[in-house]
Amino acid sequence: MSTTVADLRSRAVLWPKGKYFEDFEPGRTFSHHWGRTLTEADNITFSTLTSHYNPAYFNSVHAAENGHPSGLVNPMLVFLTVFGLSVEDLSETGVAFLGVDDLTFHSQLQYGDTVTARSTVESARRSAKNPKQGIVTWHTEGRDQHDNVVIDFLRTNLVNSRGAQS
Repeated sequence: MSTTVADLRSRAVLWPKGKYFEDFEPGRTFSHHWGRTLTEADNITFSTLTSHYNPAYFNSVHAAENGHPSGLVNPMLVFLTVFGLSVEDLSETGVAFLGVDDLTFHSQLQYGDTVTARSTVESARRSAKNPKQGIVTWHTEGRDQHDNVVIDFLRTNLVNSRGAQS
């Protein structure tokens, strides 16, 4: 007996994804899953694809000559990784990304360091233009495997309320 695509679709269960405006009470903290170990290959690929040719990010000899035990991870890769770790919890059902403020790099990561992310709701208010949506700002921190803050920033998104799409 052969299973068809239609059979599979008829039995599929839609998993709810993301959070809505009502889920973002100021002060609520989200510890984002897993974390990510940043490798030399990740870093060289990212730095090359973004034309970021600082030799500290792709030349271990140069990095060592400047006092680093291995190559440094491109800080923009750290930022985008930490940002990406937060998407599932914060903005997967989001309407629009509104910006990042107060981005601070606290320390460099080396090849093989692991970064994790945690976000706290800073503010949440209904949109004046569309009350079925809200504007939410989170403070996100990226930490290394020793629990040191390596990056933090504020991020703001326009987010749907529950039932806004029905």
